[in-house]
Amino acid sequence: MKRIYVVGTADTKGEELAYLCRVIRSARGTPLLVDVGTRTPTIAVDVAAAEVAAHGPDGVAILAGSDRGTAVAGMAAAFASFIQARDDIAGIIGIGGGGGTSIVTAGMRKLPIGLPKLMISTLASGDVGPYVGVSDIIMMPSVTDMAGLNRLSRVILGNAAEAIVAMSARSVPVSGGKPAIGLTMFGVTTPCVTAIAERLHPYYETMVFHATGTGGRTMEMLVESRMLAGVIDITTTEICDLLFGGVLPAGEDRLDAVARSGVPYVGSVGALDMINFWAPETVPQRHGDRLFYHHNANVTLMRTTADECRQIGTWLGRKLDACEGPVRFLIAEKGVSALDIEGGPFFDPAADAALFDAIEAGVHWTGNRRLLRLPCHINDPQFAEAAVAAFREIAL
Repeated sequence: MKRIYVVGTADTKGEELAYLCRVIRSARGTPLLVDVGTRTPTIAVDVAAAEVAAHGPDGVAILAGSDRGTAVAGMAAAFASFIQARDDIAGIIGIGGGGGTSIVTAGMRKLPIGLPKLMISTLASGDVGPYVGVSDIIMMPSVTDMAGLNRLSRVILGNAAEAIVAMSARSVPVSGGKPAIGLTMFGVTTPCVTAIAERLHPYYETMVFHATGTGGRTMEMLVESRMLAGVIDITTTEICDLLFGGVLPAGEDRLDAVARSGVPYVGSVGALDMINFWAPETVPQRHGDRLFYHHNANVTLMRTTADECRQIGTWLGRKLDACEGPVRFLIAEKGVSALDIEGGPFFDPAADAALFDAIEAGVHWTGNRRLLRLPCHINDPQFAEAAVAAFREIAL
């Protein structure tokens, strides 16, 4: 039986957790109260904190410590592990201040996208990026602190309880019958990705992700959740920012989900000619003599050098070499972005050659893992056609 997980620290938020469970039951939902507190609970719970803590690296010992920061970090890790082991979750609702929000959202981020997740938090009106990550967690401000029920908190918590019951009760169709694929795009690779999406639209539902760090991480989370039937990773530019201090970086685990899943993968070198910074005054002084392009008042692009391109290619090659699923990697020999084109501000054949050669040298190419070097620009129609042909070859 699927149940709605009600999660919080029952040592400090017992009254609020009990109230959520009552409202959920009155709305014909089935709550399961999970305690992630580190002290004795003030109410009866369905899953004790010790059971949750047992899933963490330090086990129940985390409950005996006196340092709050260590306890919160330990319970966050334990809850993330605990929640992944459950197969009866219809939806999850959590409450918390700073510590509780950190613990509960650590687990929520491990759940598949699409499974209802609602976090009522004292922090929800600020920067929630660290808590949401690339998940679909709904953050709901508690308005008042959670220190016992009052006429306002009953309304906020009641609305949240009704919402999670409604979200958990209905199954929303996730597709129109076509398999979904992920594509990565930047403004400077838009013509290529648009052409690919148009060509594949009759056969696939295309999800395009803006390559801004979170875009790549979101796409790979969907790969991990088995929601994508393949990936056309034209724009791998987030790697530049990861390696050289840009503001839109990939994570160190970029491409790891592709390697683990074996999903059909077509990759390329889109926008590997640039590192992103914000307004010109935000660029580190050590880069004063570099080549820049001012995309707009708030975005400054810096051309990657031949040495940086060599490092990018080596890093990318190592990741590709770990992929056991079908891989086709396409190199556009006449330029990797709208700026890297003959006559363009970032046109640098020597830097591009260093990138291409490092990629080619860094991978053990096989029948299942192939490199295609194409004598065209990345935004030329023939490049899009080649990418589509490569994907259809490995995805059929």
